[in-house]
Amino acid sequence: MPSRTSVVTAETVAKPVRPSTRQRRSIGDPLFRGMTHLAALIVFGILVGIAVVLAFGAAPAFRAFGPMFFVTKAWNPVEDVFGALAPACGTLITSAIALLLAVPVSFGIAIFLTELAPKWMRRPVGTAVELLAAVPSIVYGMWGLFSFAPFYAAHVQPALTAYLGPVPGLGRLFDGPPLGIGLSTAGIILAIMIVPFIAAVMRDVFETVPPMLREAAYGTGATTWEVVWKVVLPYARGGVLGGIVLGLGRALGETMAVTFVIGNAYDITLSLFMPSATISSVIANEFTEATGKLYYSSLIALGLVLFVITFVVLAAARLMLARMKARAGGA
Repeated sequence: MPSRTSVVTAETVAKPVRPSTRQRRSIGDPLFRGMTHLAALIVFGILVGIAVVLAFGAAPAFRAFGPMFFVTKAWNPVEDVFGALAPACGTLITSAIALLLAVPVSFGIAIFLTELAPKWMRRPVGTAVELLAAVPSIVYGMWGLFSFAPFYAAHVQPALTAYLGPVPGLGRLFDGPPLGIGLSTAGIILAIMIVPFIAAVMRDVFETVPPMLREAAYGTGATTWEVVWKVVLPYARGGVLGGIVLGLGRALGETMAVTFVIGNAYDITLSLFMPSATISSVIANEFTEATGKLYYSSLIALGLVLFVITFVVLAAARLMLARMKARAGGA
């Protein structure tokens, strides 16, 4: 008869051996890492694919006009003369106006929600601000054209011309008839549209600041403004810059709202009251009416110019953020 020891040993050997936690991790970690790498490669592939398609479609325009396409402001479909300078300048100017107006307002909203507002008010006000991001852009455009533009032309533009027009140099920006539509109107509408994005990111970043830092500053007698400027903002400057970049990306690519209120004039002017055009508005207005290979290719070339502008601006912002982090680490 087999001994009891030998029977136990046989039963033990017959039992299935479950993989250990280390073995499961050795399988799961590489799988998860591979999936994340695949997702990153898919995003990169989509980006490269968009660039390749735009470059292929814009090739006829670049062959016809060469580098002059980027420095020519003329846009004449009848004579097949196209240039990207005026829409590109309009895109950059309206985005700059939007940032100049939206960043201080967003900063104030974020500071109010994290530092000053009572707890019962923070969630309703924060939700109301975020709901602005859910409004379709065409609604902003219609509101800007039918409600804001008449009010702006009747009350705001004459006042700006009267008070700032005589200022040497600065007066050129506020010269011209009060039309209600133009670069400044488009910039204001864009500012309203990007405020929810920037404010939401700033608020979330400010909430990550450790409470002990605030308490230590208040304990030394610092005021609320000193706590915000010397404690909260330095700690969260990376996230603040990220929110600004997010809003800038939104402003550069906005189409319908800008198309309604910018006037759609292919001209470069110093006056912010005069009509102009952006790359997105030109494509939206003329893509369905493009006839001829060169006309169609020029519109695609405008899309490629907008793609490059957005990529360069975002890359420069990321480089600035990396340098800020490097200086902070060195300090």
